[in-house]
Amino acid sequence: MELIGYPKTPTDLDAVFAALADPTRRAILSRLASGPASVNELAAPFDISQPAISKHLKVLERAGLVGRGVDEQRRPASLKAEKLADAVDWLTEFRG
Repeated sequence: MELIGYPKTPTDLDAVFAALADPTRRAILSRLASGPASVNELAAPFDISQPAISKHLKVLERAGLVGRGVDEQRRPASLKAEKLADAVDWLTEFRG
């Protein structure tokens, strides 16, 4: 099936929707909407370990929703909204 007007493949959209399916990952994205944050900063409001937050960040990175900085000490995560826009565009097709 060709998605006219969509440069992204269905697999890309699948990864975005799979990442958004988890409430912790959605909360991480909400936090990153206000600016970059380290794993420690992202873990603070949750009752889960820093390694668990890192795993969530990896899922978000693979989906293209989060980027990581190059600061050796902090590696701050930041929101990459382009993939969210692709998902919104796809969903908009189904609004009446």
